[in-house]
Amino acid sequence: MSDLPRKTVARTARLASLPLGYAGRATLGIGRRIGGVPADAVTAQVQQRTAEQLFKVLGELKGGAMKFGQALSVFESAFPENIAKPYRATLTQLQDAAPPMQAPLVHEVLARELGADWRRKFTSFDDDPAAAASIGQVHRAVWQDGRDVAVKVQYPGAGEALMSDLRQIGRAARLFAGWIPGIEIGPLVAELQARVAEELDYALEADAQTRFAEAFADDPEIVVPAVVAQAGTVLVSEWLASERSLARLIADGTKHERDHYGEIYVRFLFSGPVRAGLLHADPHPGNFRLLADGRMGVVDYGAVARLPDGGLPPVIGQLARLAVEDDYDGVLQGLRRAGFVKPSVQIDAADLRAYLDPFIEPATTETFTFSRAWMREQFARINDPRSPGYTTVLKVNLPPEYLLIHRVWLGGIGVLSQLGAEAPFASLMAEALPDFREAEPRR
Repeated sequence: MSDLPRKTVARTARLASLPLGYAGRATLGIGRRIGGVPADAVTAQVQQRTAEQLFKVLGELKGGAMKFGQALSVFESAFPENIAKPYRATLTQLQDAAPPMQAPLVHEVLARELGADWRRKFTSFDDDPAAAASIGQVHRAVWQDGRDVAVKVQYPGAGEALMSDLRQIGRAARLFAGWIPGIEIGPLVAELQARVAEELDYALEADAQTRFAEAFADDPEIVVPAVVAQAGTVLVSEWLASERSLARLIADGTKHERDHYGEIYVRFLFSGPVRAGLLHADPHPGNFRLLADGRMGVVDYGAVARLPDGGLPPVIGQLARLAVEDDYDGVLQGLRRAGFVKPSVQIDAADLRAYLDPFIEPATTETFTFSRAWMREQFARINDPRSPGYTTVLKVNLPPEYLLIHRVWLGGIGVLSQLGAEAPFASLMAEALPDFREAEPRR
């Protein structure tokens, strides 16, 4: 048996342990309830043990397991604190690093894609990876013209491993639903599966990165490294001199740093569609690098939304403006026209207000301070059967063309909440959404 199949079998076995482990804990929990332990206490214990096992397995794997973990990690601020606190460090590791591919295999890939004389293209090449992610790793090198470059090399068999992992996680997804309030794991996995082919295509990624680099070339706060070369499963970009990512800032940043970089982070996500005609759709903090001069570098353009009209749909700004102005009859009509509420579904405007208003809150004031407590409150609220939001969220449909936009929007707010950042959210929305600019914030 070759090395790759052995690793695939081992990875599948670890992922298969997730539903088995959950089933065992749930069965034990039933026994403890019969023995007189309160149901809430038993549920919390099962949730915490399941989270512990899940993060442990994801932390040991690459492929789809790590991709899933990275996607999940942007929602960490919504986790119950008894689950989030012990595993915050593990989530940061998922955002920032993975076990490296060995040098001989890296050389084999480079020779296949760049030619047998690949070393002549570089004046130096560091065999030790500077960073690793779900489908590839990055090496530092010096290009033949003297530029410092980052050489992204895709893991051989990454596509097969990615889909295998995501299929396995998809089968177990229904078992995770109970311990992450308000987050549906199934659709998240399905969306990741749908994006696999694009993320594996480094030619597509090079095109997206080039478009972003050109759009932000003169930006005083944001740096997008230029593409130097691309061939097959190798992508060479200009090197970003950075020792920390936004993920590390979440762990140890000052309030000034959190506010400063949090504002730049959300400005980049919101302004990409207007400036580049693309939406950067992988908002996890490991992709955002902090530069010594106060600017932020952005890497990894494998997941982008190519927007049909070169920008976010105007209806988003229109609906946000109506919500800020407290016109929920207008919001409901707009949701129906855009396909978010089907003709046969009945929703009361007051219930819609109760569901959406807290999410609109950041856009109703000059500045807003995000926090984990605020994020958890919103997720707990829509997960509470006594809340109008509990039934309202079940009546709202998300058209397929809005899936990535929704993921980036929610993920961006999740990261701001992890940062505890204070940001002029309303003005940032106005910059990105022309149809929102007429909104009159509430007094």
